[in-house]
Amino acid sequence: MVTLRVERTIEASPERVFDWLADPVNLTTAPLILKAAWRKDSAPPGVGAVREVVAAGAWLREEITAYDAPRSYSYRVVRSLPASEHEGGTIAVSPSGSAAHVEWTTSYTVPLRGGGKLTERLTAPVFRSSFDAILASCAKALAG
Repeated sequence: MVTLRVERTIEASPERVFDWLADPVNLTTAPLILKAAWRKDSAPPGVGAVREVVAAGAWLREEITAYDAPRSYSYRVVRSLPASEHEGGTIAVSPSGSAAHVEWTTSYTVPLRGGGKLTERLTAPVFRSSFDAILASCAKALAG
C-alpha cells in the first residue's frame, strides 16, 4: 500500500483555499492532468458528487465521500484505468494565523493486473509531485 501526505501553508483564508481545491477544474494545474470535471449527471459538490479525471496514461472516477466546507473533503477512486484499489483521500484545510494549512493524504494499492508493486513505486512520486503542483498553483492563484 502507498500512503502519501503532502502539506503546504497558503497565504489565503481557509474558505478561499477550500473553494479553490474543491473545484475539480483546478486539478488540471498539475502537469500530467489533462482534464478534470464533475460528471454531468453528478450531484452538486458535496457527498455523492462524482468527478472524472483524465491524466497522461490514466483515467479516474472519484466519488466525494465526506464534505465539510471549508474544513475538509474526502474522496475515493471508484474506477480507474489502470486499475487501482483506493483506500481514500482527504484534503484538510485549517487556519494557520492569517493563512491556511493544507494537508492532503491518500492511500492506494495497485493490484497485480494493474502492475502491482512496480506501478506503485512508479506512481507514488508522480502523485506526490502532482499534489505539490496543485497546492503551489493554489498558492499562486490566491496570492495577494
